[in-house]
Amino acid sequence: MNFTEKLNNAVARNNSLVCVGLDPDPKRMPENISVSDFNRAIVDATSDLVCAYKPNLAFYEALGEAG
Repeated sequence: MNFTEKLNNAVARNNSLVCVGLDPDPKRMPENISVSDFNRAIVDATSDLVCAYKPNLAFYEALGEAG
């Protein structure tokens, strides 16, 4: 299955065209949580409501190796 087919399936399954941006800003995150765990919590909480996720590379590059 290619990307377009997977996206169309997600759109149909969740009746949604919403794409969630995964743009972690450590200054706005809870203190004792990793970026990975923070993003996982977002995905877990929204997976039945959206059709896609878009990580913003600039936010991860700004974190250096930790990103």
